[in-house]
Amino acid sequence: MTAALEAAGIAVTFGGVRALRGVNFRVEPGERRVIIGPNGAGKTTLFNVIAGQVAPTDGRITLFDADITRTAPFQRSRRGLARTFQISRLFKSLTVAENALVAARAARGPSLAGPRSDPAIVARIDGLLGDWGLAEQQDEPVQNISHGNQRLLEIVLALATAPRVVLLDEPTAGLGGTEREMVTAHLRRLPRDLTIILTDHDMDVVFDIADRILVLDYGEVVAEGSPAEIRNNPRVNEIYLGED
Repeated sequence: MTAALEAAGIAVTFGGVRALRGVNFRVEPGERRVIIGPNGAGKTTLFNVIAGQVAPTDGRITLFDADITRTAPFQRSRRGLARTFQISRLFKSLTVAENALVAARAARGPSLAGPRSDPAIVARIDGLLGDWGLAEQQDEPVQNISHGNQRLLEIVLALATAPRVVLLDEPTAGLGGTEREMVTAHLRRLPRDLTIILTDHDMDVVFDIADRILVLDYGEVVAEGSPAEIRNNPRVNEIYLGED
């Protein structure tokens, strides 16, 4: 089967510091893959390489067998890759619906027609806002909605581009217990024709969502496996989970 995404020998060096060291992994279509590791392990750098914000020093990234290693982020978006960020990048003065329409418009590429003129895009946005519980707030400026709903909106923006693979960078960061449960429940309901790769520090979220888990430490893969295998891995417990 063709991999949804594959990383082969990914290395990144910043000014002599090796942030990633020969990272290899393969994500199957429809898989929920979680990448964990201590702060500074290289998770965000790896996401930046996959999304095209950072060029690897060495190695190769493929998306459904297409080599995207040297392609620009917008080209990856048009191939079906979307990403959220740990730090919010919403347009706070625009409404909820306007933010979603901007994301959908960006994914279309150059066009003289705006997204509101495309009934399919409008219907998609309306459906997503309804599915994610944001329909009643669609005309509210983003700055007026809760932090939890802003995190939901960030995921909606990624989904508005109709991706095949979505990268979620700590989608529950800064959320309280109820909000974390809300985000996690929404993620579990996403269709299996969408491949999800995410990072998160909340182990309850990780073990609830993951099909497989990749563990990084000092830029290297130190473990990979099912949630049960990772939970019972002595090295992972020593460096990250903090269990005896």
